[in-house]
Amino acid sequence: MDDNDLRLDGNAAAGPLAEIFGREMTMAAAVCGGCGTDAPIGSLMAYDPGLGIILRCSTCDTAILRVSRVRSGYWVDVRGASALRISTAE
Repeated sequence: MDDNDLRLDGNAAAGPLAEIFGREMTMAAAVCGGCGTDAPIGSLMAYDPGLGIILRCSTCDTAILRVSRVRSGYWVDVRGASALRISTAE
């Protein structure tokens, strides 16, 4: 088994992200801090190693978002994103 066997699209993170942000987040855009690519979260590459979800840039492979569930809630690491753009239009 290699990384390609573990890779999903960013839609795999829809449930936890909706629970954290209180809204559908797969259409929100993340700007990669590594290469500047601006892409919907649903188009990022998702890896679920069992401890959480890692969302990576499909252009340069920078880890943009890391989400881990813990007993009391979630840890969310967004240091790989230079910005998140969340539309308020429904």
